[in-house]
Amino acid sequence: MRNGVVLFTSDRGITPAALAVAAEERGFDTLYVPEHTHIPVKREAAHPGTGDATLPDDRYLRTLDPWVSLATAAAVTSRIRLATAVALPVESDPITLAKTIATLDHLSGGRVTLGAGFGWNTDELADHHVPAGKRRTVLREYVEAMRALWTQDEASYAGKFVSFGASWAYPKPVQTHIPLIIGAGGGPKTFTWIAHSADGWMTTPREHGTPAKVAALREAWSAAGRAGSPEVHVLVAAKPSPDDIAAWQECGVDELIWGVPDKSEREVLSYLDKLAGRL
Repeated sequence: MRNGVVLFTSDRGITPAALAVAAEERGFDTLYVPEHTHIPVKREAAHPGTGDATLPDDRYLRTLDPWVSLATAAAVTSRIRLATAVALPVESDPITLAKTIATLDHLSGGRVTLGAGFGWNTDELADHHVPAGKRRTVLREYVEAMRALWTQDEASYAGKFVSFGASWAYPKPVQTHIPLIIGAGGGPKTFTWIAHSADGWMTTPREHGTPAKVAALREAWSAAGRAGSPEVHVLVAAKPSPDDIAAWQECGVDELIWGVPDKSEREVLSYLDKLAGRL
């Protein structure tokens, strides 16, 4: 299994670039950062962790832009992959976002992984004119439209939420196919969506019974006629036991994602040294 690190970025603590250098030096495979464009003060959407409108902490209010963050990391590294956990593509213009991601992949030498979510904060989505009940459909259209822009010389797309005529859009990504990993609760609806439109699944911090869910994902994948196997990335929410790690490895998990604290560079480097030593 590969090992990645995720930083809940903010305007304080270690920078994404400093973490990327340190993680690459210590042998980690991927750097992940999250996305929230803003947090509406008045909300009806319940946070998945708290169960109501309260937030676990104030980092949600202070999140850095993921693509700028990863660009700074790309400039000072050469190997580590650059990913999101998770981005919210439907909160951006799809044509502009396709250009941003393609540019990052081009400048980084093909190191981008798009980890995307459907969006729990429906009030945030509403400010971007995304209907809560249609957010999965909107994301599907965004993904299809961006893939057209990434792969076709003259790209066009006609959907309900995204539509544009024949267009030129360069640069194209270095990768022939930018991986799309969906971070969402593991269930039939999510797995069917992944099987038809994505390349893999990223667990949530509250996920349980991962091996059985991986099996269900593979069944949906096979039923959709997909070749090979979906990628599975496990977000490690608590210190796992050796049995946990063995079970993940046995069921075919591809990457573990370890959280690092949003603290000073000195504190984070000390934490990384300990984590790398254990791994």
